[in-house]
Amino acid sequence: MFSIFKKKPTLIHPDLSFLGADMHSHLLPGIDDGLSTLEESVAFIRELQQLGYRKLICTPHIIADMYPNTPAIISAQLDLVKAALQKEGIDITLEAAAEYMVDPDMEKGMVAGEPLLTFGKNLVLIEMSFVAPSPNMEQVIFRLRLKGLQPVIAHPERYGYYHHAISQYERFIELGCLLQVNLLSLSGYYGKPVKTVAETLVRKRMVDLLGTDMHHARHLEALKDLASRKDFYRMFEGIHIRNRELLL
Repeated sequence: MFSIFKKKPTLIHPDLSFLGADMHSHLLPGIDDGLSTLEESVAFIRELQQLGYRKLICTPHIIADMYPNTPAIISAQLDLVKAALQKEGIDITLEAAAEYMVDPDMEKGMVAGEPLLTFGKNLVLIEMSFVAPSPNMEQVIFRLRLKGLQPVIAHPERYGYYHHAISQYERFIELGCLLQVNLLSLSGYYGKPVKTVAETLVRKRMVDLLGTDMHHARHLEALKDLASRKDFYRMFEGIHIRNRELLL
């Protein structure tokens, strides 16, 4: 009954140019659970450019039993989208890496010397199941570091089994990982517990990168809403986020 007295958020023109680059998205069409068509890819990229992004790094899933993508498959789709963007006159840098599920298949591939898709200078985006942690997570991190690669853990705030174990996030950092939080986690899109953990990681200065993790229209609309809220930008005052380094 007192909801009418709740303070409304201050809305502003959305501007994510302080990030400049996005390093986690599913914008390449038809190869995972992200966008389905080339037309969607072009439309979403245009919208993200209007929000202030100058560079988008697409990271399709690589999960052996669900999305068995390869560098060749991903490269072909990247070229397809880049050609369409050029035709439409959309001037934005588009690159691709991958979001690797840490499982036995990934580790076997590393042992066999299969190439890994990286972004930036030496970054590799890795994830775990939302149901349970990967039992070989530390082994994979160790192997990546031996190769001179920097593991980036995707959306650590969404792993509910760590929500009461902040020390686990600190452990990943000790092992040489960067942490990437989803922007939509900060909006409450995935629920209050995820939002709380995401905000805690930001406040503790444990977040290195922010990603859209863009999959579909609901994500895009939620991102626009978040980017229109003044309190969102205040959250990062005095906090160093490394996305802009990816523009170099």
